[in-house]
Amino acid sequence: MTEAKIRLYLDQPLAPGQALALDEAQANYLFNVMRLGKDAVVKVFNGRDGEWLARVEHAAKRSGILRAEALSAPLVAPPDLWLIFAPIKKARCDFIVEKAVELGVARLLPVQTRYTNERFREDKAQAHAIEAAEQCEATFVPPVDDLRPLERVLKDWDPARRILWADEGLQGQAALLQASPGPWAVLIGPEGGFAPEERERLRSLPFVTPVSLGPRILRADTAAVAALTLWQANLGDWR
Repeated sequence: MTEAKIRLYLDQPLAPGQALALDEAQANYLFNVMRLGKDAVVKVFNGRDGEWLARVEHAAKRSGILRAEALSAPLVAPPDLWLIFAPIKKARCDFIVEKAVELGVARLLPVQTRYTNERFREDKAQAHAIEAAEQCEATFVPPVDDLRPLERVLKDWDPARRILWADEGLQGQAALLQASPGPWAVLIGPEGGFAPEERERLRSLPFVTPVSLGPRILRADTAAVAALTLWQANLGDWR
């Protein structure tokens, strides 16, 4: 079989011989942008059934049919790690979503804090997560939750899942993580940090572990990458 160089997310069941209908945007990408034709082979995944090789059976400007042929990679789920983040400016928020997928998170939870002043669209963020998974050869796509107030998220939180809080108030202390494995979430604040009452609330919760990210104040998008890297290196699948 010809080596496939293009990966495409399809929200359809994948199995041997399964016909896969393409929508207009997908057909345009494969046949007009990438110039593929009949019998070309692509990699497809749906976030549930692993990655499959599929052959172009019908190619048109606005539609197409692929035929799934063989499993090329099994589903590999990331560690049981969530990312809680306050939306920031669009390009930087897209960066957070993209890098979270690349670094390996299982769920993305946007939260509204006192200093959050950016709009957030779950559908746009989910599409960006899919694009990131396509590029980094992930077979799992983390779901993106609707935006909710931070206090509501904390009120409904299962204490069995610990929260690693990137606390800018610990600036200058060593970025050490001494914790046990298990389900975790990383919490990153908005531009401007958390409000005093939010910081007090977080410090009162027994399932929250504050951690420093070094001697300098990081932008929210940089802090997300740093905190996820710290967790992965100590407790995740990088070990």
